Amino acid sequence: MNRENKRKTFKKGYYKTHPCHDSFTCRVCGRPVVPEAAGSAHRNHCPNCLSSLHVDEEPGDRASDCGGIMEPIGVWVRKGGEWAVIHRCRRCGKLDSNRIAADDNPMKLMSIALKPLTLPPFPLERIETLTALMGGSGSLSE
Repeated sequence: MNRENKRKTFKKGYYKTHPCHDSFTCRVCGRPVVPEAAGSAHRNHCPNCLSSLHVDEEPGDRASDCGGIMEPIGVWVRKGGEWAVIHRCRRCGKLDSNRIAADDNPMKLMSIALKPLTLPPFPLERIETLTALMGGSGSLSE
């Protein structure tokens, strides 16, 4: 069933209050995704590659006409220590946040979390020079 037919079947905001029991195939990695293993009634991304689709403007409203792929670009820690994945739409650039699910790939989550440390916005070879410019000694032994 395509998105347009789903929108006609259910009233606006239906998925805000009702769980989605639909299984789907991930458009990025091609794996089947079932909502039962998520640990939540609201499965909104692939547990393998963590990608999603841009179907909502507000959570659960299915009002977006974009339909682009939402790629995982980062993680953040919500109040209470719960992790969430930050997604960016490849088509329109919208940013969104989704709670992680119980069956999400832990290695993919960690690789996204560590990406800023492994690929800093400055060359690591210049860390000594940059530290000295900021008023530090620039060396590890003081």
